[in-house]
Parts: sequence; C-alpha cells; structure tokens
Amino acid sequence: MKLVIQRVKEASVKVEDRIIAEIGVGIVVLIGFEKGDNVKDIDEKMMYVRDKVLNLRIFEDENGKMNLSVKDIQGSILLVSNFTLAGSVRKGRRPSFDNALHPEMAKVFFERFVGFFKECELNVQSGEFGAYMQVKIVNDGPVTFI
Repeated sequence: MKLVIQRVKEASVKVEDRIIAEIGVGIVVLIGFEKGDNVKDIDEKMMYVRDKVLNLRIFEDENGKMNLSVKDIQGSILLVSNFTLAGSVRKGRRPSFDNALHPEMAKVFFERFVGFFKECELNVQSGEFGAYMQVKIVNDGPVTFI
C-alpha cells in the first residue's frame, strides 16, 4: 500500500463532467494497493494508516507551527484510489504497473479503506474506483507526504 497525503485548501473529484466529491480545508489521500497487500493483514494496516492520517499534525496553530491534526481543525478528508502509485519508472520510458494489485482485489481494499475512514466523525468523501477522474487539488503549503 502506498499513500500520498496532501494538506489542501480545497479539492474535488470530477467523473464525466460531474463533481462526485468535494472538500474544503483538509487532507487528500491518494492510495495505491500493491501485490503483497493481502486480506490477512490489510485491516491492521488500514487502521494504522487511518490513525496516522487523522492524527498527523500538519496544520498550523496560532503560532504558525505545524501542531494541529485534521481532527483538531475539524477538516475534511478526500480519499482517491490511484493505481499509478504502484507503478515503477526505473527501467525504460514507459511506467511498469506489474506491482499493482489486481483491480478486483484493489477495489475491495479501497472500499474497506473508505469504510474505515467513514467511521470517524469528519466529513469523508471519496473518488470512484476505476473511473477516469479529474482531481483538482489546491495544495496548501505545499505540504505533501509519502
């Protein structure tokens, strides 16, 4: 599982010229599942990731110091599946996606991932797995973590 976490001023996901998800201040999480992610330990990994994302202190306090979490500011979260995170550009000029998890299993994992986040008390939105999406992100800072 690979994630890109971005602090944002706003973000949205559009599918077929229709906005399907939209948030204000908060966090965008791009997630890609890889071979090796398995049913046996995926829930444990997802719980760890959810806790990390919800409590990561990447928002500024009154002194301009990154000291507040998305929970502290009651921000929003946008989750977007992104299989290209499992890609490799080490060899040649065309990315290899050999390490990406099979789409059927990745969809199950993404839906579980979204479900774990929906249990928190914040506004949680998500993209559409497998769809061609246009993701608009206004990165704040920029602040981005892998």
